[in-house]
Amino acid sequence: MLFFMELALGLLCLGIALWLKPWRMLDGPLLTPALAGLAVLPWLWLLPQHMPKGLAVQFSGASLLVLMLGWPLAVVVLSGVALVVWGVGDVGPVLAVSQWVWIGLAPATLALFIGAALRRWLPPNPFVYTLGRGFLGTAAAVFLSGLLMELIYRLAGGVALEQALVARWLMAWGDAFLTGMLCAIFVAFAPKWLATWSDERYLKPPPGP
Repeated sequence: MLFFMELALGLLCLGIALWLKPWRMLDGPLLTPALAGLAVLPWLWLLPQHMPKGLAVQFSGASLLVLMLGWPLAVVVLSGVALVVWGVGDVGPVLAVSQWVWIGLAPATLALFIGAALRRWLPPNPFVYTLGRGFLGTAAAVFLSGLLMELIYRLAGGVALEQALVARWLMAWGDAFLTGMLCAIFVAFAPKWLATWSDERYLKPPPGP
């Protein structure tokens, strides 16, 4: 039952993303970060399979992909990452779909909404972008998606919820540091790799008196 719910959520997100025709964004500089995501993220997602059983370290990278590619294209790339993990890993379709939804699509979608809220309520400042969306927004998106996953899986019987939430909180900050650091680097040296960045918006001088 849980597997079919996750599969339905994943296919819904993928269907919406494909309807928006994200491949049009590949005709430009975003092709490089998209291919990099397909090459690097599967190995980060495969880490828990090579660690001791229990609450293994799990990196997401979904928030960074949203910043670099936008939500629709990030969903397509995350779907490819999940297929690679399923194909070369030691897990079956149930765990592969679970990773796809809770490590990929859920934090990516939350990062989209957090970014929209920051754009709506905070000034267009480079520090708001790097610290808000890249760092704090990533921590919130990864932790909230992990929280939702643990609450749902708790109903099916899992580890103690308190222990799970502490682990999810710590892992969320690991993702946040990595995303915030790369986001700041790309803003400084490769802004064309950030679909959500705009020089006109974030570097425009304030209006005069």
